[in-house]
Amino acid sequence: MPAGLRRRTVRLRTLLLLLTAFGLVPLALIGAWGVRAALDHQRQTLERSMLSLSRALGSAVESELEGNMSALRTLSYAPSLARGDLPAFYALASDVVRSRPDWAGIILTDASGRLRFKTALPYGATDGRVIDPASLNEVIRSREPTVGTVARGQVQPAAVPVRIPVMVDGQLRYVLSAALKPDRMLAILRRQQVPAGWVVSIHERNDLRVARSVDHERTVGTALSPSTSALLRNAGLDGVGTSYTVDGQEVLTAFTRLPRYHWSVVVGAPTSLLKQMLWRGASVIAAGIVLSLLACVVAALAISRKIVKATSALQQQASRLGTGHPVQVVPNPIHELDEVGRALQTASDLRQDSERERTALLKSLQDALDRAREAGEAKDQFMAVLGHELRNPLAPMVTALDLMDVRDTAAFAREREILRRQVGHMKRLVDDLLDLSRITRGTLAIEKVPVNLATVVHSVLEATQPALKERAGTIAIDVDPEAWIVGDEARLVQVVTNLLNNALRFDPEGEIRVAVRVQDAHALLIVRDHGIGMTPEQTREVFTPFYQAPQPLVRSTGGLGLGLAIVRNIVELHGGNIAARSDGLGCGTTVELRLPAVASAAIPPPATTLPAAVTGRRVLVVDDNVDAAQTVSGLLSALGHDVQAVHHPYAALERFEQNPPEVAILDIGLPEMDGFALAQTLRRRHPHWPGQLVALTGYGAAADRARTREAGFAVHLTKPVDLAQLQQALEPVAPANESGAGQ
Repeated sequence: MPAGLRRRTVRLRTLLLLLTAFGLVPLALIGAWGVRAALDHQRQTLERSMLSLSRALGSAVESELEGNMSALRTLSYAPSLARGDLPAFYALASDVVRSRPDWAGIILTDASGRLRFKTALPYGATDGRVIDPASLNEVIRSREPTVGTVARGQVQPAAVPVRIPVMVDGQLRYVLSAALKPDRMLAILRRQQVPAGWVVSIHERNDLRVARSVDHERTVGTALSPSTSALLRNAGLDGVGTSYTVDGQEVLTAFTRLPRYHWSVVVGAPTSLLKQMLWRGASVIAAGIVLSLLACVVAALAISRKIVKATSALQQQASRLGTGHPVQVVPNPIHELDEVGRALQTASDLRQDSERERTALLKSLQDALDRAREAGEAKDQFMAVLGHELRNPLAPMVTALDLMDVRDTAAFAREREILRRQVGHMKRLVDDLLDLSRITRGTLAIEKVPVNLATVVHSVLEATQPALKERAGTIAIDVDPEAWIVGDEARLVQVVTNLLNNALRFDPEGEIRVAVRVQDAHALLIVRDHGIGMTPEQTREVFTPFYQAPQPLVRSTGGLGLGLAIVRNIVELHGGNIAARSDGLGCGTTVELRLPAVASAAIPPPATTLPAAVTGRRVLVVDDNVDAAQTVSGLLSALGHDVQAVHHPYAALERFEQNPPEVAILDIGLPEMDGFALAQTLRRRHPHWPGQLVALTGYGAAADRARTREAGFAVHLTKPVDLAQLQQALEPVAPANESGAGQ
């Protein structure tokens, strides 16, 4: 703000002193409201005090009734009563009555309501009668304790029956009652410090008085006044209102009901005392307000008008600040309001700066997100290409080994086995890298079908037989054939294979135990070896991607440290968990896998279909990798098929025109025309061709498989493919079928 626009200001403190001295017109309204509020507050304070007293007395009365119930219930457990020795129980009850002056007597009746004895009468007296038979019948009917109504006995003054049922072997045998004297409730009232003039009374379920702080003896057993009865009848468990006492006095009444026993505590205060107290306070407050108003009404109008005008201007500028518009503050003669205007101006300037910084930051963040997204897409593309380029040279190696096996040559058997094992190891490394990429992107999907975990273990053991034959140690198997789960069998085979291979790597000579059992609605897979073991730190880190234990044996066995990380993610996708434990180095390792189990009865029986016998078929192999095409052709020829191989898509189209095959095996990454386009062209040119298309490629992602299905391929095989998968692909299948190879 330019210095020339500043004016001389007055401190708000000075204006407030003037305002205090002369007052404002609104003070009159506030004063009137204050008088009314003071009156209401004093009345509400009195009502809360009365209601608190009634609640406190209600709690005391309820505790007293509960105590009598408890004492009576304890007496009902007497052995003499349980065995039916009534004379002995009469003597015991008489002793109890003498020890409890608040009990007028104890009454015992049988299940039909017939009186067995009263302690107020000699044992065996036959002229006794039961007071308040209605409550006795209620206990006989409901088998629940109750408190009856106040009544007078034959030889005793008024009392309240407290009754409990006595159950023997699940049947009602007796009803045990104690006659509670009203004096006990009167003692509760007298313990409270009640203001002078207040009247407090306790009433039982029929609204008859049990005790009253004033004129107790005369009012015991009498009913509430009609106005008080109506107040209790039309309210809830507690409340406050105006009623009249039995003496005709108007009182402010507060009451509390006991929901369990339907008793009530009523507190009454004469309204005359309340009115005197209220009007006395109101008179003092009103006089002070009137005197203040007379002194300050004139000056307050002028000062308040100036403050309101300045405040309204500041409010408008604050609204502009809130909506992001620039603030235009007008100088104010009131010092404090002028300072507020300066603060608004500063806040507006800071907000504009913050908006500019925020816009720049958002743009920078968006640019970073775009770069991260591009980097992620580039990484995914790189992983796909890497998998394809690594699998392509592996394919002819695996196929060449299969071809040598088919030709049944004994030459270099040991060397071929070494090559096959190392090629398999390389394939697993590629699969682990691609699986980790899918897990990182959250695209690793699993099927949800019933799977027998014992069957999975047996299939893994069968597949690892060559490795098992070379080791000195044994494998002990203990599997439950009823361990069923819902999941992806191929992924579970991958999990078990990884765990078993780890055990074989780190315990080449000891005994390995594999157990499957069902426990607590979970299927457990436990793999235990006696190898090198792990430290506590290694057991915590073993499932972390790329983790390698710092031990020579670990490095000598190879690997990228991805296997167990992938295993953990597959298990978690199945809704399970996995943990490793070891007692230390040299003590072996136990890995426990836990998955949700399902009942075997809920598993539908598998469909039994016989595989079709594969005879010699006409096969066309299309692959620009000459080695891959020749090895696949040679392997299929050795299996008795009529095979032709070409290395260009146009050559495939020409060969198709000359002699259509029964099966066409196409590589996807072909030059000039990829495998998808070639398949679509073949389908378009030969719409009635009855053969099947098989994709044999280094691309194995879910998106690649979906594209092969859309292009009309019946089977998707991922390089390198083994002999069994290749033979299965040549079987006649429905167009929607998809091989599990390369999952």
